[in-house]
Amino acid sequence: MKKSISLAFLVLGSITFAQEVKKEESKREPGHYDKNKFSQMYNEMATPNMYRSASGAPGPAYYQQKADYKINLELDDKLARLYGNETITYYNNAPESLEYLWLQLDQNIERRDNQTQLIDNKTIFPATNGSSFAKTYMEPGFDGGFNIDYVKDAKGNNLKYTINQTMMRIDLPQPLKKGEKVSFSIKWWYNIVNYQGSANNGRSGYEQFPDGNRLYVMAQFYPRMCVYNDVEGWQNMQFWGRSEFALAFGNYDVSITVPADHIIEGTGTLQNRAEVYTAEQVKRWELAEKTFDKPVVIVTQEEATAKEKGFSNEKKTWKFKAENVRDFGFSTSRKFILDAMAVQIGNNKPMAISIYPKEANPLWGDLSTKAVAHTLRTYSKYTFDYPYPKAVSVSAEDQGMEYPMICWNFGRPDETGKVSDRVKYGMLGVIIHEVGHNFFPMIVNSDERQWTWMDEGLNTFLEYLTEIEWESTFPVDRGPARLIVPYMKGNQQYLEPIMSQGDVVYNFGANAYGKPATGLNILRETIMGHELFDHAFKTYANRWKFKHPTPEDFFRTMEDASAVDLDWFWKGWFYSTDFVDIGIKNVKQYYVTESVTKENKESFNRRGRRVSGDQGPTIYLLPEDSADLKAENKKAFNAEEVQSLNEFLNKKYTAEERKNMKNPKFFYEVEFDKPGGMIMPIIAELQFEDGTSEIHKFPAQIWRRNNEVAKRTFATDKKVVKIVVDPKLETADIDTTNNTWPKQETTSKFDQLEKK
Repeated sequence: MKKSISLAFLVLGSITFAQEVKKEESKREPGHYDKNKFSQMYNEMATPNMYRSASGAPGPAYYQQKADYKINLELDDKLARLYGNETITYYNNAPESLEYLWLQLDQNIERRDNQTQLIDNKTIFPATNGSSFAKTYMEPGFDGGFNIDYVKDAKGNNLKYTINQTMMRIDLPQPLKKGEKVSFSIKWWYNIVNYQGSANNGRSGYEQFPDGNRLYVMAQFYPRMCVYNDVEGWQNMQFWGRSEFALAFGNYDVSITVPADHIIEGTGTLQNRAEVYTAEQVKRWELAEKTFDKPVVIVTQEEATAKEKGFSNEKKTWKFKAENVRDFGFSTSRKFILDAMAVQIGNNKPMAISIYPKEANPLWGDLSTKAVAHTLRTYSKYTFDYPYPKAVSVSAEDQGMEYPMICWNFGRPDETGKVSDRVKYGMLGVIIHEVGHNFFPMIVNSDERQWTWMDEGLNTFLEYLTEIEWESTFPVDRGPARLIVPYMKGNQQYLEPIMSQGDVVYNFGANAYGKPATGLNILRETIMGHELFDHAFKTYANRWKFKHPTPEDFFRTMEDASAVDLDWFWKGWFYSTDFVDIGIKNVKQYYVTESVTKENKESFNRRGRRVSGDQGPTIYLLPEDSADLKAENKKAFNAEEVQSLNEFLNKKYTAEERKNMKNPKFFYEVEFDKPGGMIMPIIAELQFEDGTSEIHKFPAQIWRRNNEVAKRTFATDKKVVKIVVDPKLETADIDTTNNTWPKQETTSKFDQLEKK
């Protein structure tokens, strides 16, 4: 009977392990706290409670406040001034009583004495142009900001109030208890700034045209209630010009009086269309409500051009109502062309609308409303059916800003009418982005002042998906992992974690927009897969629509709805400035031999791994460069002791079973290292000598016990000539020079990208 010897792997140096342990016993290192990057985030995240559950869903005691507004406005087009009065009804749904209320006065950033201009470092430029010199050192500055005429209660009595820069506190005569409401009125006016000129907050104001006409984009134009919630109480952080707005939901009834030759679009549904449109324009609108394939022009270019030549002294009042919105914005000008079309989204039929001056044509007439409709359809697919009655895109140069149902967007032909690809795709990108903000944060209403990434980052991620659905070759500038690499490999002195308040960040665009969008894209493409990610993301959007989520609510929901542990990812990608760098440290190649030296046989026996019985012959996997493979050193066992592998397999398996078995001839032990601190899955491409290749993917948990190195073995029936880590550049690896075996002395693709 032939004897068989058990399976063996040549492991160098293992026989000295016991002796090495004894030597090290006298050199024990002190104990340490948990440093494992896979540890759960109990320290980083707020403790779940009755308001916000451990699953990421609103808890049984979740509440939010409500604020209803009735606003009357009048625009003085000659003085560029807005007059307004409002009645706010505020509902306290919190379990505690409120002694005072906080409102936002964001227009105060345009006051001459605003402190925004004092918070940035300033230096002297030895040479500058006269305009810049005069603006910096000689001009008095724009006289903007709210002028509050009064604050009165429902009975007309004056209420005590205190203004602290961009915030106003109203002291209540008696505490507002749970379940109670209070109504009060405010009257104000302010000078409207040229947002392309001296504005400190370029989100709102007017654009001046050479013919004397103005195009107004109006927002932050009224005192607005701050959010009060279970997380921070009053969210009354000052507005310094960058980090945007946290607002309460409510209903709006807004009347806007403007020159009679103006066209207006704004948040909400127009209540008196027949009074402000011509009869022909009303018919065109009714046609647009039934048209789903292309925009219908409601106000023509000819009609708009005729109005530009005269400035009416008559007035018209436009009336809008909106339900369950967090803000109100509007745009008005006599220069406006208007087109619209209906969009079928589930059972809803919102209107996609664009308003623009003739200077924006033909670009806007051709593309804007179609882009609005495409955005509503695509975002709805990944979140929830768009619930509002319309979405409006306004052409306003140098703009990119969003409000419920309306947004302002840049991008126009040059003076000769030429439209470059840069202008075209820039305009499409900003329209998609700003219309997309209807979902985040206008409906999924996060705190923009504190967590900019929760609206900008999530929205940029969906913008990327929408752009490539518009056109597969769309020149996207954020989303794919490769595009964030220049930022991730930057000087750590100027990098902050995503979980940083927006005003303290150096590279705001990359930190608040690009990096979170890329992180979500990596989760979807590489870590979770489309099905798990899309379900979890949609769950988050539906749980928190018309509510106020926090980062923890998002993180927990993504895990809760997918059964994917992502604490390691949130910790590294959102809470740190760790970067990804995974490389190939070493590759050992092995071949099968049934011959072995006496020394290797004895070494194997000493390790005590011999297994008798029918487990088969000894299969020696020896390094490619091992002397044991040299003919002169081969020492075969006695023929009576040796059973060939084929003999063993033919005896143990049927012929049918043998057909389905692999026949590996080449064996590789690959050692991966991780110079970067950020955990990521290992994606390895094996390229074979016949020109074929295969991808092997190992989950991030491969690093769970050793944050420095990981080893994997590959058994192939073809010779491997090349191994590449992250071949499709999907993990944001900042250094690809260590990603290839055999090592190649080539310029990094990212370095080539940067040079371009």
